[in-house]
Amino acid sequence: MGFFSNIFKLGKPKQKAVYVTAQLNHLLMPIDRGDIYEDPLDDALKSLKYGEVDGGGTMQLTTGEIAHIDVEILLSNLEDGIPFLISKLEELGAPKSSILHIQDDSNSKQIEFGKKEGVAIYLDGINLPKEVYENSDINDLIEKLNISISDLGKMESYWQGERETALYFYGSSAKGMKNNFKAIVDSYPLCKGCRIITIAPKQL
Repeated sequence: MGFFSNIFKLGKPKQKAVYVTAQLNHLLMPIDRGDIYEDPLDDALKSLKYGEVDGGGTMQLTTGEIAHIDVEILLSNLEDGIPFLISKLEELGAPKSSILHIQDDSNSKQIEFGKKEGVAIYLDGINLPKEVYENSDINDLIEKLNISISDLGKMESYWQGERETALYFYGSSAKGMKNNFKAIVDSYPLCKGCRIITIAPKQL
C-alpha cells in the first residue's frame, strides 16, 4: 500500500502555463499602459497565484497613431484565471471591442470584452486660419470638453500627427459624450472642420 499511497499523495498534475494576450482597445501611451494595466494586473494575478504579466506592446497605424495596446499574460490557472482576468481588466478601464486571445493548443479562442465607451475628436492641424492656431489654447478646449462630460467620462490620452491632433475621451456613453460636446465643438474656433468618431465600441 505504501507505493500506491505515495502516488495518490501526488494529487493532480500541475496545469501547463498558457499565454494569453489582452488586446485592449485603449489608445494609451506605453508608460500609461504600464501604470494603468500591467503593474496592477501583475500584482493581482500573483496574489491569487493565477499567473503573471509577461510584457506588453503598443501597435501603431502607418500614420503613427496608436491602433491598440497589448498586455501579455502567462496564466497557470485557466479555469479561474480567465474570468478573473476579464473582470480585472474591465475594472481597470478596458473599453468595449477589447479582445482576449487565448493561445492554448487545445483551447485556442478569442473572447471580446470591455465596458467603457470612447470618442475621439480629430482637430485639423493645418487648414485653419493662422490666427486660430496663434490665438487658441488647446488646454482650454480640453478643460471645457472635460467639464461638459464630467458625469460621463474624461479625456485619457491624445495623439499629435502631421495633419491632425486626436483627443481621446472614455466614459459610460459615447453617444452622451458626443451630445455634450456639440455646443463646444460648434462654437470653438479650433474645432472647425474637426472629425468626431466613436472608437469604443469600434465602428465597422
